Amino acid sequence: MPVDKSGERVREMFGQIAPRYDFLNHLLSLGVDHWWRRTAVRRAPPAPDRPILDICTGTADLALAYWRAGRGTAPVVGADFCRPMLQRAKEKCRRLRAHGVRLVEADAMALPFPADLFQIVCVAFGLRNIQDPQRALEEMVRVCRPGGWVVILEFSMPRPSLLRTIYSWYFRWVLPRIGQAAAPNRFEAYHYLPASVGEFPPQQYWTQRMEAVGLTGVSAQPLSFGIASLYLGQKSGQDSERSETPLFSG
Repeated sequence: MPVDKSGERVREMFGQIAPRYDFLNHLLSLGVDHWWRRTAVRRAPPAPDRPILDICTGTADLALAYWRAGRGTAPVVGADFCRPMLQRAKEKCRRLRAHGVRLVEADAMALPFPADLFQIVCVAFGLRNIQDPQRALEEMVRVCRPGGWVVILEFSMPRPSLLRTIYSWYFRWVLPRIGQAAAPNRFEAYHYLPASVGEFPPQQYWTQRMEAVGLTGVSAQPLSFGIASLYLGQKSGQDSERSETPLFSG
């Protein structure tokens, strides 16, 4: 039976686990998720002044990684449709004095930004949670500047057979129990996690989809033996300078 990724269910599920989200992410990944984000930023580094968009930002870890890499010279927008997650993100940004990070409540399938605006449009571990990931990908490309980068960081299944077996056992039997005990929720979010990863299409599918929506130089890099994958693609066309950079239309 397919995983239920209806917008209302996903919003409520992440809203319930928001208070423990960061703690469990870092615990259950043994902290390696920090390295995955740093790798994404290093592969698609920010330029000064031009804005960056992080969709499905959650508690803004990737948005903050870009803010640090740009040393505050590139404005960063984090967008998410789950208000409790954004509240946690706001608290974190305030604590870190990350004044260059702006947080917006927005649906990844209908972004409230004009076309050709952001130098980098990124997402970390959120694309598989979207009801229509293809539509979200098209939106990411739409709001990306010509010459800019689309960056996708997502879970995948390890390639080595022994590691795949061990990881699958941990992912399906250990992780959900720890997650549910530490962050009780009626949606069993940490059972949803391995199910959603199992349904997410393989690397070849996404590289083909990225090329089909107009991205060039598309690549897929396995991280940590394939536990995660980093996808990169550059929007075709020539960039142009702007005297002003409006972050919102209307």
